[in-house]
Amino acid sequence: MNAVTQGELLRTLPFARRYARALTGGQARGDALVAQALRAGLPSDVPVELALFAGVSRLVPDSSGEHISAKQRQLLLLTALEDLSLTDAARAIGTPLPQARQMLEAARDALRAVAATDIMVIEDEPIIAMDLRQLVEACGHNVVGIATGEAEAVAMARALKPGLILADVNLGPGGDGISAVQRILQEQDTPVIFVTAYPERLLTADRLEPAFIISKPFEPMALAIATYQAVSGGIPLD
Repeated sequence: MNAVTQGELLRTLPFARRYARALTGGQARGDALVAQALRAGLPSDVPVELALFAGVSRLVPDSSGEHISAKQRQLLLLTALEDLSLTDAARAIGTPLPQARQMLEAARDALRAVAATDIMVIEDEPIIAMDLRQLVEACGHNVVGIATGEAEAVAMARALKPGLILADVNLGPGGDGISAVQRILQEQDTPVIFVTAYPERLLTADRLEPAFIISKPFEPMALAIATYQAVSGGIPLD
């Protein structure tokens, strides 16, 4: 491992875990990728705040993919989900900046051409729910229902069988978003994206953790790439 201190590593670890899970499409595969990066030793050719992102990124084999290559997905996730500059994202994946810029522009264009899916939203705040609907529809998807509480969410998912669920964590008096999703997943295998202002609270290893997490507030591109990753199943590692 390079000169990354334990404190620096602990600060970036939750976000590197979120990135790895979104990249691979699942909790177990993402966490295994982070562990592999730590065992292999982190790159020394990037700043310490990028070392864990770089270690994870460089273990993923590049592939063309059906719509977007592995490196393009990495750039999308690092810039849109983790809010890195394109310069830092390019350094993390080990790609020259001009090439990374071209790859990112092509990836954004490809996202707009991806087939739409039916999305169910779990959100108790009406204004936020309306904003989410507008963002989802702007990405080309269709909102088939909005649930405001845990019981309603379970019943709605059972009836609608959505292609993707976009869920808030805290539903106020209506219950808990993670609990609602756990109940839904007992009946159907549906990709889920959680939306929260405190993503690090969902990455503590204290309870069952989601594979896809978006920080509030977020840009439409973050939702677009998270949706694509969730529906497509992430990057195969072998």
